[in-house]
Amino acid sequence: MSWFVLALAILCEVGATLSLRMASAPGTGADPAKKPSRLWYLAVVAGYLASFALFSVVLRLGLGLGVTYGIWTAAGVALTALAGRVFFKEAFTRTMVGGTVLIIIGVFLIELGQAPT
Repeated sequence: MSWFVLALAILCEVGATLSLRMASAPGTGADPAKKPSRLWYLAVVAGYLASFALFSVVLRLGLGLGVTYGIWTAAGVALTALAGRVFFKEAFTRTMVGGTVLIIIGVFLIELGQAPT
């Protein structure tokens, strides 16, 4: 159950970050001067509030802070970078892929370090 709640927290955080990108994006299409809807800011606030609330539930359910935070941030970075590439045509270079892999390896090593010996 705690891993499922953590996955929801991650998805809410990524959704909020993508909404922030939409809220700050200039207009597109026929009217590039058109400002984005202010509703995106509501999605930003709602997403981050939900993410932090779910993160606190995960901690209450007993997962360790170091591992939980590491997974939350690493998955958030990786998914946000991939979504930026897919939805906004942003760069996702080999160097960025390598950095994402290193973050994931680092979180894995933190998880191993907490395992009983």
